[in-house]
Amino acid sequence: MVLAAGLGTRMRSYNGQVPKPLVQVGGKALIDYALDRLAEQGVERAVVNVHHLADQIEQHLAPRRRPKIGTAGGVIKALPELGDDPFFHINSDTIWIDGVKSNLGRLAAGFDRDRMDALLLLATTASSIGYVGRGDFAMAADGRLTVRREREVVPFVYAGAAILAPAFLAGAPAGPSSMTPLFHRAAEAERLYGLRLDGVWMHVGTPEAIKAAEAAILASAA
Repeated sequence: MVLAAGLGTRMRSYNGQVPKPLVQVGGKALIDYALDRLAEQGVERAVVNVHHLADQIEQHLAPRRRPKIGTAGGVIKALPELGDDPFFHINSDTIWIDGVKSNLGRLAAGFDRDRMDALLLLATTASSIGYVGRGDFAMAADGRLTVRREREVVPFVYAGAAILAPAFLAGAPAGPSSMTPLFHRAAEAERLYGLRLDGVWMHVGTPEAIKAAEAAILASAA
């Protein structure tokens, strides 16, 4: 499942013209970074949810064959297409440079359905490019996560990629809604786990952040 329905309000120079998933970083649309990584992991089908300037996204995705693309509303509506097994859940605007191993491959290898409802890819706040904030999670030695409390500062930020079991979404509303309550619920049940990203994560939330991300990509290829 690839999330591509956001308004991208902080991308001011693109608003009303280009949906955020189609913003170019290093000559490539943001959403294609996510889809290419899924294709590298052998994913055959991806469901993309669209809303803002949806026709542009659908037109951009139409020629793609790996993975094959289906479109839907929110993830709850897409569950019948996703099936009963755990699935990748990726924000279309997340971008990172892999280390020695594929981070999506590491997520797949690390997911344990007996212990986990969700396994989140996490980046360190100190080493991420373009991120300013107090973090999202603290992580125990065994990978279990606790959600940041108000006024607390924690070392890890959600990098926008995860493996979710359908049980993680049980009881969630069908319409647009935040995943924060679901994170809290899974953490309280001790079924929310994290995996530290190997490489460099880039938070491309503003036009200014595009330049920093492109510089990092060029440096990694040098």
